[in-house]
Amino acid sequence: MTTSIPAPTLPPGPRSVIPFRYLRTLQRDPIPFLSGVAREYGDAAQFFVGPQQIFLFNHPDLIRELLVTQHRAFHKSRVLQRSKIIFGEGLLTSEEEFHRRQRRLAQPAFHRERIAHYGEVMIDRAARLQETWRDGEELDVHREMMGLTLSVVAKTLFDADVDEDADAIGKALTELVDLFPALMNPLANLLRKLPLPQTMRFRRSIEMLDRTVYAIIEERRKSGDDRGDLLSMLLLAVDEEGDGGAMSNLQLRDEAMTLFLAGHETTANALAWTWYLLSQNPDALAAMHRELDEVLGDRLPVPNDYARLPYTEMVVAESMRMFPPAWAVSRLAMEDVMIGEWLVPAGAVVIAAQAVTHRDPRWWPEPDRFDPLRFTAEAKAARPKMAYFPFGAGPRICIGEGFAWMEAVLIVATIAQKWRLELISRDVQAQASITLRPRGGIRMRLRLRV
Repeated sequence: MTTSIPAPTLPPGPRSVIPFRYLRTLQRDPIPFLSGVAREYGDAAQFFVGPQQIFLFNHPDLIRELLVTQHRAFHKSRVLQRSKIIFGEGLLTSEEEFHRRQRRLAQPAFHRERIAHYGEVMIDRAARLQETWRDGEELDVHREMMGLTLSVVAKTLFDADVDEDADAIGKALTELVDLFPALMNPLANLLRKLPLPQTMRFRRSIEMLDRTVYAIIEERRKSGDDRGDLLSMLLLAVDEEGDGGAMSNLQLRDEAMTLFLAGHETTANALAWTWYLLSQNPDALAAMHRELDEVLGDRLPVPNDYARLPYTEMVVAESMRMFPPAWAVSRLAMEDVMIGEWLVPAGAVVIAAQAVTHRDPRWWPEPDRFDPLRFTAEAKAARPKMAYFPFGAGPRICIGEGFAWMEAVLIVATIAQKWRLELISRDVQAQASITLRPRGGIRMRLRLRV
């Protein structure tokens, strides 16, 4: 007598007889939809957008399997593959051996000692910005942080000052981000070939950024200088574990574009959301001010202060919990693979959404409440590690994670030492595009600390 093994079952999920019913929702306002699916169907759910099968995993154990233990069974999803028009074969989009080679070449640029050097730039640019502010002035803090992080990434990546071109570069980057949801359209490849207004804006933005990046690469190749920036490290890098080769101009462009957009956009969003949350939570703001006064007194921070500002870091961590700049990761199954008890067939897309998991009340009691003390060592030890993954996890974890933590903490410390930011906007909404931005910005009033 033989015993039959039950076939793996599919998780539950919403159903619709309308083939693309959920597409517009995923393009326009995906986080409420995914949050609702997780609430109704639990740790694993699946649904269809046309013929595309999509899984949503919301338990830390399942997310760990997806991103860490079973990562070789997955590639980046088709949406990110379409974004190769922006990033080429950069670290965000490349796969398998090519990705491993590029990561080996880029890794030295992000060593701890190198990042400490970049910290000086972060503090200097934040100090310069705040010197232009005036007590009582009203401004869009998101726009201010975008300009600040653009200045930081241009200096640390290219050793370039882009103040004169900042508006044009910032506009081009914003165009790319705003048009990114169009890449989710099943007809995206066709639409890109048509002379539509948004297609033309998209092309102009990429061409403008390409001209900027290629001009800097060409100038640097001619000079042969090591200026201590990321580009110098990438130019000098040799793949000693592999073919012994260096990066071509195209590879340099792809990595530079990836770091340029990712390093500028995500940190600016994290900072903007941090000011927004601090303005509504006076107790947390007061606690952070006490730490800054005790550690810094009247002097500006230095890079070594980063390790001496644990509460300020917890403030940033809690901000990225509530408004994760990278709000979801998605993967394409390249083969049939078991994730937990669920069979994910080849061709299916799997989503793990930070914006959903980071507000799961099982791991985050009162998830809509801002509380930096969730990130004490004791609190972190008490919950599953993958309940919080703002930079992803596994071999594809963001290579610039250490850079981003230092940048956010040192900028917050530099500005908060001198300024309080009062919220003016009353209807601040999150916009989920390639990153999680505040829709329409965040209006705030500057107040000197007394």
